[in-house]
Amino acid sequence: MSLLEDTLSKQKNPDVRNIVQQQFCGEYAYVTVCNQCGRESKLLSKFYELELNIQGHKQLTDCISEFLKEEKLEGDNRYFCENCQSKQNATRKIRLLSLPCTLNLQLMRFVFDRQTGHKKKLNTYIGFSEILDMEPYVEHKGGSYVYELSAVLIHRGVSAYSGHYIAHVKDPQSGEWYKFNDEDIEKMEGKKLQLGIEEDLAEPSKSQTRKPKCGKGTHCSRNAYMLVYRLQTQEKPTTTVQVPAFLQELVDRDNSKFEEWCIEMAEMRKQSVDKGKAKHEEVKELYQRLPAGAEPYEFVSLEWLQKWLDESTPTKPIDNHACLCSHDKLHPDKISIMKRISEYAADIFYSRYGGGPRLTVKALCKECVVERCRVLRLKSQLNEDYKTVNNLLKATVKGNDGFWVGKSSLRSWRQLALEQLDEPDGDVDQSNGKMNGNTLNKDESKEERKEEEEELNFNEDILCPHGELCISENERRLVSKEAWSKLQQYFPKAPEFPSYRECCSQCKILEREGEENEALHKMIANEQKTSLPNLFQDRNRPCLSNWPEETDVLYIVSQFFVEEWRKFVRKPTRCSPVSSVGNSALLCPHGGLMFTFASMTKEDSKLIALIWPSEWQMIQKLFVVDHIIKITRTEVGDANPSETQYISEPKLCPECREGLLCQQQRDLREYTQATIYVHKVVDNKKVMKDSAPELNVSSSETEEDKEETKPDGEKDPDFNQSNGGTKRQKITHQNYIAYQKQVIRRSMRHRKVRGEKALLVSANQTLKELKIQIMHAFSVAPFDQNLSIDGKILSDDCATLGTLGVIPESVILLKADEPIADYAAMDDVMQVCMPEEGFKGTGLLGH
Repeated sequence: MSLLEDTLSKQKNPDVRNIVQQQFCGEYAYVTVCNQCGRESKLLSKFYELELNIQGHKQLTDCISEFLKEEKLEGDNRYFCENCQSKQNATRKIRLLSLPCTLNLQLMRFVFDRQTGHKKKLNTYIGFSEILDMEPYVEHKGGSYVYELSAVLIHRGVSAYSGHYIAHVKDPQSGEWYKFNDEDIEKMEGKKLQLGIEEDLAEPSKSQTRKPKCGKGTHCSRNAYMLVYRLQTQEKPTTTVQVPAFLQELVDRDNSKFEEWCIEMAEMRKQSVDKGKAKHEEVKELYQRLPAGAEPYEFVSLEWLQKWLDESTPTKPIDNHACLCSHDKLHPDKISIMKRISEYAADIFYSRYGGGPRLTVKALCKECVVERCRVLRLKSQLNEDYKTVNNLLKATVKGNDGFWVGKSSLRSWRQLALEQLDEPDGDVDQSNGKMNGNTLNKDESKEERKEEEEELNFNEDILCPHGELCISENERRLVSKEAWSKLQQYFPKAPEFPSYRECCSQCKILEREGEENEALHKMIANEQKTSLPNLFQDRNRPCLSNWPEETDVLYIVSQFFVEEWRKFVRKPTRCSPVSSVGNSALLCPHGGLMFTFASMTKEDSKLIALIWPSEWQMIQKLFVVDHIIKITRTEVGDANPSETQYISEPKLCPECREGLLCQQQRDLREYTQATIYVHKVVDNKKVMKDSAPELNVSSSETEEDKEETKPDGEKDPDFNQSNGGTKRQKITHQNYIAYQKQVIRRSMRHRKVRGEKALLVSANQTLKELKIQIMHAFSVAPFDQNLSIDGKILSDDCATLGTLGVIPESVILLKADEPIADYAAMDDVMQVCMPEEGFKGTGLLGH
């Protein structure tokens, strides 16, 4: 159903329906002819517009010919003939029986793309003439069927879901053309239709098809979606038109409402003008008395005065609180944002608008002025002392006449002194110049110090944890008495350490113990490395999928234990020694094994490490073993060859295993802020060359350097490394999943390749939202995206990623159909999510 036909069906007035039908309604017939018996059947139908396919055509007449073209009904599309009582090959065509006075031709620019599931616009140039002779296309040749162009509707935009609509309409009496662009109506020059400007504005890029040449009386358009032709008559249109009574009543009613609206607008304009004149007189009245001379004056906020002059917003009460100091007086540093006005003008302002507090000439805070002068003098003195201290630091200090100062404190002592001067009033000094070539900014310095774990005062960087002098001489420097006295003037509470002061005795003891512990750790690491060389170097390891013939028993430890042990052996001075195996992490709360034999050969293989019997004997000597986990191979049955069985000890706990699998599946469907990878391809083979390469982490880094170190004091809940007892802690499915995430090494994670980008997504996110993310990352419109994962096409835009099987670390293949040439028009594409409801231009298609 067309838009006109739908509107007509809702019209209750029969007179209106009759007028519209007489003006716009035509009739055609579907004629089907059976090839077998020659029987002809007709199906009559009325139409209010003809929908013409423009794809593959350049002229309007070609589109009309295709609309009336004979169609063959063969094969699965055969016609059921009532005369033959069977399906037969047939031909079908449309015959125009009668044409309306006003002929609407709908050009099908908005078509549905079955591959993408969205509509798209065809930017095909179509040529049409101002005079259209429809006689060759009509069944009955009698009568006049010459039409002249009376209206052209334009859609400007690259998307079928949004854009701008412009109508060009011809006045039948004067023959002049008018352009209707929303509320703007423009009369065209020379009584000629002009579409060139609209076509140029809609041109998305220079790479588009060049506009064909048009002869006299013809036009070409790539944006016209409806052409309206009026039947040409020999009689000249008369100026007197008899309007029906009901239409005249509707027009009079609308005119009355419009006149009321005009009167209302005129009254509002008059009030606005009167208000503006009053405000102008008020400003003019106060302008002469606003400047303060010898008479008493007051301070008013400059921002408030600017808003007072702005007529677009109502004037609010005066607010001077932002300019007050801690003593509730005018701050000297806020003078620049205040305006000095006469007391007469201030009285008028406060009487009309209120507010406060009033700041007279005595409102300037004396205490803040004195403090500011003191700070300025100290800063001036600080510049001189800074040069003096630098010269004193160049001299070499001999004997015990010096003082220890932290090197970090020496580098930043001037900045610390400036911050101390500014702290009493909490403001940044604006008069200070530059230090070491950079402008001082207290806010920036605070942000930098905020990033540090702890803020240290002057000379506290050489304090040990016991409050004494630190033992590291690399962090301190010896300065002269003169330099220290200068520094002590600015930091009187700084800790003082003469050169003869001994370092902290407790720190010395701890240092010696640390050196002894490091030597002990090195010895332990060397012994363990010598005892388990193959396990350390990860060579000659057994495999469950290819069971070694030389043994019937293999032992199991957690991969987390092996990696922690390897880290200690590599760097014994930086890592703590591993004292226990911690196999409880592989068991359920009931003491049963959490893995099947099949899972340990596949997905769970990265969580366990297989140990030879000889290695297990050595592990029992070197570490505390809380639980023994082993797998035994046995031969069962008398048949030859006998059946091989693998028995684990302890046995599998089916209940906990099932719960673990359910929890894993639930976690894969309920993740938030996980990483997936989108891989853009062409023909499912070739990667797009214009995609930026993604670089991996350098392979030269050691595995433990890539891993994230745990914060101090954090211990694994399922792995006890203490030297005490080996009490097994109960675990749940939740913390077991957390354990699984801990033991996944980065080398096992997905490695990005060229043409691939990582996106952060959540399981409850819809596919449509993911397509919008992909559009921003790859500049591919959502309706041009073909997404697939593991060979499965992702097509349901309303489905969530969790229900579609998109899990963390997944790789989604992206294939673009027709990328948009003008990415500046990408805002139009965003309307895919929320198609506009206003004009409903795409609704004109009817189907």
